[in-house]
Amino acid sequence: MKLFIIAEPLYVAEPDPSTPEEVMKMDHTAYRPATRLVLATAFILMLPLLAMQVTDQVVWDLADFAVAGALLVGTGLMYELAARKAGNIAYRAAVGVALAAALLLVWINLAVGIIGEPDELANGMYVGVLAVGIIGAIIARFQPHGMARALFATALAQALVAVIALIFGLGSPASGPLEILALNGSFVALFVGSALLFRYAAREQPRAGAGLAG
Repeated sequence: MKLFIIAEPLYVAEPDPSTPEEVMKMDHTAYRPATRLVLATAFILMLPLLAMQVTDQVVWDLADFAVAGALLVGTGLMYELAARKAGNIAYRAAVGVALAAALLLVWINLAVGIIGEPDELANGMYVGVLAVGIIGAIIARFQPHGMARALFATALAQALVAVIALIFGLGSPASGPLEILALNGSFVALFVGSALLFRYAAREQPRAGAGLAG
């Protein structure tokens, strides 16, 4: 006489991700970057506010704070979106450098002007510099190889603005040749640095894929 024993599979209940605890945890995770961004923006905007209390050289009105806040929040949101999709640290660093350079370019231009005074028409050329980077990034679909080329093109556009300003003597006497060279050279270095980081990120992608395949 044979005895057959049929063992039923043991069912182990998996944690329900829709429980209140899990939902609260997901909400906290989602709101954490936004909270950091708001706190960082508030801290940065406190600096000119405090400076206005101790010196007459810093004079900001409500519009200045609104524009600065929008620039900071917009830049931070773009970085957070890129960081979520980034595959490696080099890509995140490249995005951070590029966005920081663009933010500083706009901020300095609005505050004191790079070529002469802020209302100098020549400063409008920097809109073209940013347009080169934005259009290049869209064409590249934010892929690292294409982003590297876009940032190299942005650095070239930045250098071209400096050359035009020096050849035609734009911004003088408020901005001397050395000042124009130094400021534009700094931005060229930042854009080139971002391009090199994107190129490094592109080289890291095949290695990561090979590691997963193995």
